[in-house]
Amino acid sequence: MKLRSGKVHHLLLVAIGVFSSGLHAGGIDLSMFGSLGLQTRWYSEDAVYPDQKSHLLSLSSETTFLLVGDQGRSFTFTPYFRYDATDAKRSLVDLREAYFLAYGDIGENEWELRLGVDKVFWGVAELYNLVNIVNQTDWAYDPDQKARLGQPMVRLALTGQWGTFEMLGLPYHRKRNYPGQGGRLRGLVVDNDRASYEDGHEEQHLDLAARLQGYIGPLDVGFSVFRGTSRDPTLLVDLQSGVLLPHYELIRQYGLDVQFTTGPWILKLEAIHRSGMKNRFPTLVKEDYWARLIGGEYTFYGVFDSDKDVGLIVEWISDDREERSTNSFQNDLFAATRVSFNDIQGTEAVISITYDLDSDSQVVDARIERRLSDNWSFEANATVFRNAENDPDVGLIRHDDYIALALEYHF
Repeated sequence: MKLRSGKVHHLLLVAIGVFSSGLHAGGIDLSMFGSLGLQTRWYSEDAVYPDQKSHLLSLSSETTFLLVGDQGRSFTFTPYFRYDATDAKRSLVDLREAYFLAYGDIGENEWELRLGVDKVFWGVAELYNLVNIVNQTDWAYDPDQKARLGQPMVRLALTGQWGTFEMLGLPYHRKRNYPGQGGRLRGLVVDNDRASYEDGHEEQHLDLAARLQGYIGPLDVGFSVFRGTSRDPTLLVDLQSGVLLPHYELIRQYGLDVQFTTGPWILKLEAIHRSGMKNRFPTLVKEDYWARLIGGEYTFYGVFDSDKDVGLIVEWISDDREERSTNSFQNDLFAATRVSFNDIQGTEAVISITYDLDSDSQVVDARIERRLSDNWSFEANATVFRNAENDPDVGLIRHDDYIALALEYHF
């Protein structure tokens, strides 16, 4: 994690100092937990680009140190390390968390302050979270955009019976990481060392975000706003060197996420309006747009008088920019079946398909995860890309069908 900004160093020092100042003779309680992981992938076809490898092997560790003092103050420190034997750009040292936490009461409401590096998740969807804009994607780990990098922030939240309102100041921007020359699941190589910013303060532009979340009967509703440097770069083509150069614009985004739960049904909506971001190469024109995802999930509980639950999920995502969209989900249908075995090992299996309604390309994924013991867990998945020739995004990885295995030790 390259935190070159003096603002970030100062933020971390303030967090540690505030935590330390609240300690009394009673001292602190220290707890530690985490995981060590081994991950491998095998690709079934020859690569599209030279120097790409036919396999992947990586080791990772994530350890959380929790220091709890008196008066409800605590400090959480979670370093993350990943070493990839086949792609140096996929190796990573990151701070997932390093924040001071304090909380208290204001009348009938409760306030909470987090100061340092943290992760924030917004959204309700299964396929892709349009509103989840605070943390940068750990793209090199997996382009599904589920894994996120730690984000320096000041986060203040107020919670009551009416819901939760949170405000965030984000003093430092994290660049998205990408696979390198030997990595798979990529198009042209992205040269992060030549990244550029629309704002003259570059990484040190102060971004602001806020979200109001509450319940209206069975509805869980969230409204969010973000103003600052986009987490999604516009990728510019350097014709001379044949690489992509990320450029980060200043944007404004308004978001809405809604979840309606009744019995076995869960209905979901995510929608955003974003302004200030350029559309896809070669147009590269700033374009205001709407994007939305709607879907639902129905769960059959105790199927065939067993302990198993089966969930059926359908979602549709679209983007007003259509073929000009910088997001690969312009007009896609997602369907999945999730089987929860509800056994002591926590076994769960999911099979899904993402179908592009414009190009007819398909991404088929099957995965299973299971605890092997109190300390060990296992995950396996296979991903296949079909009819990808006419898809400008999936077509880049049309030869990257793979099988992946992951083994983790938890302590």
